[in-house]
Amino acid sequence: MFMKAAFRGSWTIFGSRTSLDKAQRLVTGKMTTLRPSRSITVAIEGNIGSGKTTFLDHFAKTKGIEVIQEPVDMWRNVRGHNTLALMYSDPKRWSFAFQSYVQLTMLDIHTRQQKALIRMMERSIYSAKYCFVENMHESGNMTDAEYVVLTEWFNWILANQKVQIDLIVYLKTSPEVCHQRIKQRCREEEKAIPMDYLQALHNAHEDWLTHKKFPTPAPVLVLDGDHKLSDMYSVFEENRHKILLGQNL
Repeated sequence: MFMKAAFRGSWTIFGSRTSLDKAQRLVTGKMTTLRPSRSITVAIEGNIGSGKTTFLDHFAKTKGIEVIQEPVDMWRNVRGHNTLALMYSDPKRWSFAFQSYVQLTMLDIHTRQQKALIRMMERSIYSAKYCFVENMHESGNMTDAEYVVLTEWFNWILANQKVQIDLIVYLKTSPEVCHQRIKQRCREEEKAIPMDYLQALHNAHEDWLTHKKFPTPAPVLVLDGDHKLSDMYSVFEENRHKILLGQNL
């Protein structure tokens, strides 16, 4: 109920204030005609290869939107150590170290000063915990003690840091499609990702965002990600007003 109420605020259009419903009727798809009266954060969630980069690249062209990609380059070079590659090569040995650093870098992104009225970020501190940490623990690649430490740290962050988001866009993409896209883009660390890992991550996203096994910090907009990437742009445009308004879904 709290999150729903948070979206019934007012919006500023051409310097005047109007209700969210009226703002929705005035949307034309251009940021020049719609400005939220407060900044909002949209998290783009989905499996590896679900189309998140395509989504963010598309909306990066819109004035008034700050796009933040996952800090993969930081994970690849932690004072000379490629923690991403280490995790993929031996998850049982490196999952705790890697997810610890992921949680730290995602916290940094969440707490940075926002540069535009709308911030879109690739994944969030929530999916790092509810999808990736949970999967590592359930698969036996993270010990109970390691899991508890990360969970305690995560809970402290939620209680003491400003990491809220206003809308989750879930690119729901089948593991088979994700696997095909991963093979096509040929990222070095991803070459050995097995199909069962993608299936496990798909299940983790479904548990969180569809079945609500864990709390969702914001409304969830589900988009079908199984289209060809070239056809996804029309899906994005059909839902532009929902995404930019962060509306109560």
